[in-house]
Amino acid sequence: MKVKQISVFLENRKGRLAGITRLLGDAGVNIRALSLADTSDFGILRLIVNDAESALALLKKAEYTVSLTDVVAIEVPDSPGGLADVLDAFQNAGMNVEYLYAFVEKAGDKAVVVFRFEDVEKALLVLSDIGVNALTAEQVYSL
Repeated sequence: MKVKQISVFLENRKGRLAGITRLLGDAGVNIRALSLADTSDFGILRLIVNDAESALALLKKAEYTVSLTDVVAIEVPDSPGGLADVLDAFQNAGMNVEYLYAFVEKAGDKAVVVFRFEDVEKALLVLSDIGVNALTAEQVYSL
């Protein structure tokens, strides 16, 4: 299953991240997961929200540089080696993980890991082969 992720190019200066979160919050868009990678001059904010289309439109209207990307979210055991087993399967399939970020669910013994791959369909096949189900977009948006 594919999940829609919004990527926002941000100048690395005070208030930019706060501005985006306020813009989305005031519009009733709920952030479900995020990652921020930065350099000295700029950053890339990656967001999974409960309403990607509305968030994308809001951010474009506010003149942010944004894009929409398909990512894969899975549950892995929140225990030593849980993620390693999944990454081994991708390595054995000759796949590269472009990036990932994770968060622990509110309840339960699982962590949710969000992956970006060049070939999402192949990644979904690898996951199926090892018995790991990708979460649906609706499941992720409602976490």
